Amino acid sequence: MSAQASLLPGNRLHLHHGPIDLVISADGDAADVRRAYQVAAAMFPNILPELVAELASLRAPVDVAPPYVCGPVARRMVNAVWPYREVFITPMAAVAGAVAEHVLALMAEAAPLRRAIVNNGGDIAIHLAEGQSMRAGVVGDLSLPRMDATIEIASGDLVRGIATSGWRGRSQSLGIADSVTVLAPSAAMADAAATMIANAVNIDDPTIERLPACDVRDDSDLGDLPVTVAVGLLPSQKVALALENGAQRAAELQARGLIAAAYLQLQNQVRVVGALRQPLPSRAA
Repeated sequence: MSAQASLLPGNRLHLHHGPIDLVISADGDAADVRRAYQVAAAMFPNILPELVAELASLRAPVDVAPPYVCGPVARRMVNAVWPYREVFITPMAAVAGAVAEHVLALMAEAAPLRRAIVNNGGDIAIHLAEGQSMRAGVVGDLSLPRMDATIEIASGDLVRGIATSGWRGRSQSLGIADSVTVLAPSAAMADAAATMIANAVNIDDPTIERLPACDVRDDSDLGDLPVTVAVGLLPSQKVALALENGAQRAAELQARGLIAAAYLQLQNQVRVVGALRQPLPSRAA
């Protein structure tokens, strides 16, 4: 299928090509927004073919040396996962955030926008001019689509990316988190970190069902690693322990400057690492 572009209500741009599905919104002078959208639509068809051309390298685990890749999105992916090379990770852990980040960068270069947001299936790249801010909602459990918390990001903050991972989402996870939402300096960094923290929200329990990743999805970059496919109702103490494991990993990444904050949720328990600007009344334990 060829790349498609269309305008959505609210003057949002929708770009779709294979697994890439972007919803873009921008604020600024009408001519500047139009120019930014034109640039995004013009370059968008190149992204998927460039990624496919380097797919073998992007699906391979990062080792002692970073893989050699040429494309701008691929380079963002490699840079985002490089800090996690001591554990199993492939550049694909940052693909959605890297795509969003790349498109946003081209838009911001093309026109002086006040705000712009590129949302790639929940992995979000953010542009804020001086004095601007934005709000985003957090849905902690995709099976119960409701807003569990809100995030406010101002231009003076270091946060320019939001990403969510967990076993219920579109990505495969080694852990059992319903969701882990991460705020980070870039969308690709947020994407990689959300994957790592979600993997760490984990325990052993007979009610947790896991299968080799390649059996669940034949194009998985995780090979035969066991990914979570079902999580039964867990005792409260085990939920708390799994979340604590994830929170410790998030705190470590925050100390290293890789994330600003993280919101972790599992079976109606919540942990927050760092500061979400305006959390809603929480069900946190």
